[in-house]
Amino acid sequence: MSSPDTTPPGGPVEPPFEPRPTPAASAKPALESSLERVAMEMLRQQRNERRWRVFFRLAWLGLVAAVLWLSFFQQGSAPTHSTPHTALVEVRGEIAVDTEASAELLVGALKSAFEDPGSQAIVLRINSPGGSPVQSGIVNDEIRRLKALHGKKVYAVVEEVCASGAYYIAAAADEIYVDKASIVGSIGVLMDGFGFTGTMEKLGVERRLLTAGSNKAMLDPFSPANPQQTAMAQAMLDQIHQQFITVVKQGRGERLKEAPDTFSGLFWNGEEAVKLGLADGLGNLDFVAREIVKAEEVIDYTPQDNVAERLAKRFGASIGAGAVKALRELPVLK
Repeated sequence: MSSPDTTPPGGPVEPPFEPRPTPAASAKPALESSLERVAMEMLRQQRNERRWRVFFRLAWLGLVAAVLWLSFFQQGSAPTHSTPHTALVEVRGEIAVDTEASAELLVGALKSAFEDPGSQAIVLRINSPGGSPVQSGIVNDEIRRLKALHGKKVYAVVEEVCASGAYYIAAAADEIYVDKASIVGSIGVLMDGFGFTGTMEKLGVERRLLTAGSNKAMLDPFSPANPQQTAMAQAMLDQIHQQFITVVKQGRGERLKEAPDTFSGLFWNGEEAVKLGLADGLGNLDFVAREIVKAEEVIDYTPQDNVAERLAKRFGASIGAGAVKALRELPVLK
């Protein structure tokens, strides 16, 4: 017996059509989710960046405020020392304008030290190879003036080096004390430079120089040496040297034992300097304060950079001045 035929008239019935989702339609929610996550991440980063910007701005404002406050505090807090003490002024490094050992800074420190009623004497602690004869001369003159005005003695204490312009300053002291290995002397003047005419000729470089005044280009390193101008420069150096010699003789007096090489520019160790009368004995700062001045407390009057000045130097504010100084050609006591 056969099964009944259930096929409807007109053929089999197709199931209703159900469209399948396309790949683009299925990816749309995932794309939107990814974009949302990216947007949220960017928003979070922007918020973090804003927070850091605010933090750094506040930090810089705080730093500037601290520097200004410390600078004001340092400038306005110079105490007057009434108790008996030994006043210290340090002469460090090159003696020149815009250095730690410039006449402007040293003279200011010396005035403060002399004017303080508690200072029993002034000690110059020297560690310098020399420098400008003008700056050295200004300090020497001021020491002698202040000694006469206040009636206080000045002692020079040499550490490593007291040469040339530094000795020019030390000569104004009542007594000079050194270490046995200190370098002392170099009583002379120099003016150094270079001549590039041979190099220019080899390179085929021509010097084109216009001047008004026959000696305006005197000692020009790119022009041949002029014997007359060289003689003029030598005469000037000899005059400055003689000024140096006069200052040393006035300062040392009969203690100076002149030898043929005393004013030749040579230098000696501390022991030899004592024998030659260029120094009075061996001793350091503590010895002089304790045994000579009889005031063991030492108070430093040396000018100190404030915080703002130290930061400015650290960030290169003095580079320009150093470059200009390197290009100068002036007589130097070295």
